[in-house]
Amino acid sequence: MAVLTITILTIITPGPDFFVVVRNSLSYSRRSGMFTALGVASAVWIHVFYTLVGIGVILSKSILLFSIVKYLGAAYLIYLGFGCVLSKRVSQHAYENSVKKRVVSDFMSFKIGFINNALNPKATLFFMSLFTQVVSVETPVAIQVAYGAIASISCLAWFSLVAVFLNQNKVRRVFESVQYYFEKIMGAVLIAFGIKVALASR
Repeated sequence: MAVLTITILTIITPGPDFFVVVRNSLSYSRRSGMFTALGVASAVWIHVFYTLVGIGVILSKSILLFSIVKYLGAAYLIYLGFGCVLSKRVSQHAYENSVKKRVVSDFMSFKIGFINNALNPKATLFFMSLFTQVVSVETPVAIQVAYGAIASISCLAWFSLVAVFLNQNKVRRVFESVQYYFEKIMGAVLIAFGIKVALASR
């Protein structure tokens, strides 16, 4: 229950994963948002694995390793942000045709979510902090895997709900009218997150 509660409270707090799912859901499609959510949920297992086998301890003690993860994650967020900021204006009349042309593959949506979470220092610190509190040498492997499953399934469920909600007709119509500005704002948010990650202290 502790793992479930802490995980839910953490993932519903807007962060890089949330904004990437929102961006793909609205800019592309519900399907894109859900595959992005699947990518995020799959990447969770990377954090679960290295934390449970003890690499998390090494990472927490090494400024160099932590810095590598931090700057890679920051660079990816800034890259995604600039992609949004540099997007071109689409007229209201041409919006539907534009969306049809702006097709992104399921694999690309998955990859965006996967890389974003895998290189997210927030996720690294979260799992190190959580598992060092609830996992000990006496904890059965099955229970450790269950903790990872709780985190992964929670991410998939929450971000999939976000993707579905954002593609409701009313929400979609509102987005169509502010699409250009949304792209700019979302890009600025991602860039800001990237800079924040890069400047974060150990």
